[in-house]
Amino acid sequence: MKPFNPQPVYEMGETRGRKSNEQTLVQTIVILLRNTTWRCGKLEKSIVLHLHKRNEALGNPSVSIKEIISNLNVLGAKKDECIDALRRLEKRNIVRIIPV
Repeated sequence: MKPFNPQPVYEMGETRGRKSNEQTLVQTIVILLRNTTWRCGKLEKSIVLHLHKRNEALGNPSVSIKEIISNLNVLGAKKDECIDALRRLEKRNIVRIIPV
């Protein structure tokens, strides 16, 4: 009979969960492809507006997710909503998410 092991065994290269996934998302860059917010929610509109203003001011269309989250003052569970909103924008080809 095998002894009970309460901790799961992870293979090489497998992520352990939310913490490592969150760290990789923070290290990614978001690039604005289209400045359109048609049929977008409030959070998506604010993300696109931030990316557009950043592009106009500095001429650089790419912004890190960490900067977007800090600029929009997103905390706790709202951080997950912000990341989901970015994924929805990527699905609609408004932004592109590139890992660094």
